[in-house]
Amino acid sequence: MDRRVKLALIGAALSAGLLLLCWFMAFHVGFAARADVSILNGFTGLSHGSTRGLAYRIAHLCSPDPYVYLAAVPVLIALLRRRPLVALAILAILIGANATTELLKPLLAASRPAPPPDDLITVAQGSWPSGHATAAMSLALCCVLAAPARLRPWVAALGAAFAVVVSFSFLSLAWHYPSDVCGGFLIATAWTALGIAALFAVDRGRVPAKGTRRSLLEALEPPVAAVCAALALVAVVLLARPHAVVAYARLHKGFVVGAVVIAALGLALATVVMLALRNLSGSGRAPTGALRRGSPHGSG
Repeated sequence: MDRRVKLALIGAALSAGLLLLCWFMAFHVGFAARADVSILNGFTGLSHGSTRGLAYRIAHLCSPDPYVYLAAVPVLIALLRRRPLVALAILAILIGANATTELLKPLLAASRPAPPPDDLITVAQGSWPSGHATAAMSLALCCVLAAPARLRPWVAALGAAFAVVVSFSFLSLAWHYPSDVCGGFLIATAWTALGIAALFAVDRGRVPAKGTRRSLLEALEPPVAAVCAALALVAVVLLARPHAVVAYARLHKGFVVGAVVIAALGLALATVVMLALRNLSGSGRAPTGALRRGSPHGSG
């Protein structure tokens, strides 16, 4: 088996393993369930007035009606780049990830060890994993797949930011627990890893075209820039209302840790997928006689 295929399958297996661990912790470990509630309480405390309306509009981007149009974007990009196999992989990832989430939600519906933070907050028993988080992350990762090699690092950073902002928005609306978000992210990643494994299997024996593969440091520049931008945003908010921010952070320490973990997980998963695709050649095109004779390939 091609080494790249094997690594992609290992990535899918690791994602599935972490998914199982996430479910077990959320439903069967008391302190993890209490942390889930504490983090959720911190998010809902930020929802009021105009921020609630904005959060609803952002979260609604991954509801079925608008999502259909957003999901068409990476497919169309892959087709315009004459990468039909990539377009097919993207379709499989988007359908597979979201269908898996919708299947697991009723199957795993159960009460949790810790109740919601107050009587005003009701999270459905069949909320794990989050369909909105799955939709947002699978869209982000598929955009990374569809993008030209030189743009993938920036698409990965922006896609991760999109998935995290959508997740923060519906958490503030108490649609889901934080563990639901992690579950959705991991399902999207597992399906993406399977799609990458399939592309690597088709790509067997080929190498990226000369000049299309960025160095590791160059590839990591956009994710680092995303982290710096997030820190800068936090600094601006802190400078604008220092006393209120510090007081809220002290009162909701679990929320601060949880928000950082969700943001870091989203960025890490998108970055890993982007780095894995550095080993993909200009495949994704339908095989031709010229390719079989070993003609040069375009960028991945």
